[in-house]
Amino acid sequence: VALKRMLNFNVPPVKNSTGEPVWKVLIYDRFGQDIISPLLSVKELRDMGITLHLLLHSDRDAIPDVPAVYFVMPTEENIDRMCQDLRNQLYESYYLNFISAISRSKLEDIANAAIGANAVTQVAKVFDQYLNFITLEDDMFVLCNQNKELVSYRAINRPDITDTEMETIMDTIVDSLFCFFVTLGAIPIIRCSRGTAAEMVAVKLDKKLRENLRDARNSLFTGDTLGAGQFSFQRPLLVLVDRNIDLATPLHHTWTYQALVHDVLDFHLNRVNLEESAGTESTPAGARPKKKNKKSYDLTTSDKFWQKHKGSPFPEVAESVQQELESYRAQEDEVKRLKSIMGIEGEDEGAISMLSDNTAKLTSAVSSLPELLEKKRLIDLHTNVATAVLEHIKSRKLDVYFEYEEKIMSKSTLDKSLLDMISDPDAGTPEDKMRLFLIYYISSAQAPSEIDLEQYKKALMDAGCNLAPLSYIKQWK
Repeated sequence: VALKRMLNFNVPPVKNSTGEPVWKVLIYDRFGQDIISPLLSVKELRDMGITLHLLLHSDRDAIPDVPAVYFVMPTEENIDRMCQDLRNQLYESYYLNFISAISRSKLEDIANAAIGANAVTQVAKVFDQYLNFITLEDDMFVLCNQNKELVSYRAINRPDITDTEMETIMDTIVDSLFCFFVTLGAIPIIRCSRGTAAEMVAVKLDKKLRENLRDARNSLFTGDTLGAGQFSFQRPLLVLVDRNIDLATPLHHTWTYQALVHDVLDFHLNRVNLEESAGTESTPAGARPKKKNKKSYDLTTSDKFWQKHKGSPFPEVAESVQQELESYRAQEDEVKRLKSIMGIEGEDEGAISMLSDNTAKLTSAVSSLPELLEKKRLIDLHTNVATAVLEHIKSRKLDVYFEYEEKIMSKSTLDKSLLDMISDPDAGTPEDKMRLFLIYYISSAQAPSEIDLEQYKKALMDAGCNLAPLSYIKQWK
C-alpha cells in the first residue's frame, strides 16, 4: 500500500477513478529495486502508469515531458547523481522519495543544485518514505539484501569488530525496524534479553521512537498514517532475540519445501535461480559443449501451489505436483476431445445432436483456457524446482541428515553412530558433515571428551572439512 501510494505521487490511489494513470518513469537504486521487486510485478507497475523503470546509475536518456518518481537511499553518490539529473534537465518534474530519512545537509545539497540548474519549480515533492525493509510475505520481512554481509550474525560476532562498526550495524538495524513501525503506524512494546546485541538494538530503537513522539506536531505516528494505528490500544509486541540463544536451528538440514529450496538452491528475494541440466543429445565431436541454461522462477504469494505447500514435508509436495499434473492432463484431453468433435462434417444425425450438447461444454472449455495455461505454468515451475531439490536430496542423502539431526535435537536414541555418518563417503558434502557435527556439539549436554573429539576431528578432516567453524563453536560454548 505504501509503495502504491508513493508511485501515485504520494496520494492514496482512488479506487473507482476511470481515468488513465499518469504515465511516469520510475528511477531506483539497488536498494529500491530489492524493496519493489518482491511486491510489485512489471505488469502491476505498468497498471500504475510506470512506463520505464531504470537504475539511477545507468545511462539514461532525457525524456523531457514525463514526470519521474525517484526511490533511492539518501547516499552521497545517489544525491550527486540526482543533482546531475536536475542540471541535465532530464524530466518534466521530479518526485524525490528517500527510502530512509534524508539528512538536513543532503537536502541542502539538492536545493543548491536545483537553484543552480534553475529547476526549483520542477522538484514537485520530496518525501521520506521510511520503507527501508524488504517484505517477502504477508507476515515476514527482512532488513536488507544489498551488502547484507555488513549486518549479519558474523559481522556482529567478529572478534576484531570495532565500536564504531558495531554502532553502524546497530544503526542500520534500528533504522530498518523504525521504518517498519512507521509504515505499520504503530508503536511497539519492546522486549529483549539483557547484555546482548539485542539489548543495544532495543535501547536505540526506544530512543528513536521517543524522540519522534516528543514533538506531537510532526510525529510520524499521528495524522493520516496508512493505518490509523495511533488510536488502537493494542500495541504490537516486538521481541528482539539474539541468534546465539539458538545456534543449532540455522545449521539444521530441513525437510519442508520452502526451507529446502532456501537451503539447497539459489533462492533470493522470492526468486529461485536454477541451472538446467544440458540436453543429452550427442554433440558432434569438436563442438563446444552446450551452455547450461539459467532459469529463474518467482515464488510469490499469488502462486497458489506455493502458498499451500511451502510448509509441507517434501514427499507430500512431490505427490501434490503429480496430482496437479494428472488433473491438468484430464482437462487438456477434454479440450482435445471437444475439438475433434467440432471437426465433424456431414449430415450425420448423431453429430448434430452431439454438437448442441457440446457447444456449452466448448464455451466453458474456451473460457477456462487462460486458467489452464496458468495451471500448466505453475506445474512446470514446481516440477523443475522440486526436481532440482530432489537431485540434491539424493546426491547428498539429506533425508538421512534431517532425521539424524532431529534425533540429536530431540535427545532421542541414535540408530547409528555419528562417526559412521561423518566417514560415509556417499553422504553429503563436507559442509553437510560439519553442520551435522556442530549441531551434535551444540546440543549435547556435556561436550565430548578430548579423545572422542580428536577422533571426530580426524574423521572430519578426512572428509575434507574445514575445522574453523568447530573451533569457533568450541570457544562459544
